[in-house]
Amino acid sequence: PDWRCQLRWWMGDGNQSGDANEGGGWEVETSLEIPMRVGGTVHTRRGATATLPCVLRALPHNYRVKWSKVEPANYGESIIIITNGLYHKNYGPLSPRVRLRHSHRYDASLTISHVALEDEGRYRCQLVNGLEDESVSLTLHLEGVVFPYQPSSGRYKLNYPDAKRACEQQDSRLATYQQLYKAWTEGLDWCNAGWVLDGTVHYPIINSREPCGGRLLLPGVRTYGARDKQKDRFDAFCFTSALQGHVYFIRGHLNFKEAAQACRNHGAAMAKVGQLYSAWKFSQLDRCDGGWLEDGSVRFPITTPRQRCGGLPHPGVHSFGFPSKDRRIYGTYCFVED
Repeated sequence: PDWRCQLRWWMGDGNQSGDANEGGGWEVETSLEIPMRVGGTVHTRRGATATLPCVLRALPHNYRVKWSKVEPANYGESIIIITNGLYHKNYGPLSPRVRLRHSHRYDASLTISHVALEDEGRYRCQLVNGLEDESVSLTLHLEGVVFPYQPSSGRYKLNYPDAKRACEQQDSRLATYQQLYKAWTEGLDWCNAGWVLDGTVHYPIINSREPCGGRLLLPGVRTYGARDKQKDRFDAFCFTSALQGHVYFIRGHLNFKEAAQACRNHGAAMAKVGQLYSAWKFSQLDRCDGGWLEDGSVRFPITTPRQRCGGLPHPGVHSFGFPSKDRRIYGTYCFVED
């Protein structure tokens, strides 16, 4: 259902008609009507254009509308845009990509173009009129995929800044706890603990087993809580969304250097781990062939499990780890932008 807060205004003497200068002035009761999807969530993908709806029921005198993004990591909000209906000013890193929709005089909806991974989160549309401020929150949700990541140096080598950087280098960002939890509900089962965006550490378990806390612990997203971001070391859980390009496979018996050159010969670059996961998730890329990726790992994406493709029971992006870069066994996955 729509969430509605009504905006009503009337004459101070109770008369709802007449001149504004008669009857003792205005009393203003302000609010917003936000025609939202269920749960107040707008769904989108990376690279798309998304609109967060915010519609006024009337226009009080000397009003302003302020859009901001809630930043849970620092318990604050970042202002995006402020308007008085005639003029507006943009703020912050979102500034070049945001505008007010203005489909009619009451429309204060926010449009974000070229949606990026970091745009996901909670936004606030606030009506400021000098008497009572009212606001409504909406969530921008990116459709995507969460994947565990560890570097070639091995398990539990990343502090928080390292984990953040590692995900960004793989065309992704650290997943939020909510994204990790959703991935667990969809079947993510991983025994290694990893950082998420808020600086806490977790691991998702579907099948309880001895090496992963024991058989007596119930399935779920198990937590180590907040850890020291500089000293403690774990793996990372990364999140990525749709690609602005496509991933393809080049067959051959190539070492790592030859694989990189093969992609360049086609006007492409070696695919990153996040790009391969995105192609598997959104383009249903299904290859039984192990291929080099930019980080030196060898992986292959499977959407339809089959006996002659490793006999693995579940779809996913499967890994051969980080073999010697001199080995000439694998092809390569390349990425080219649209």
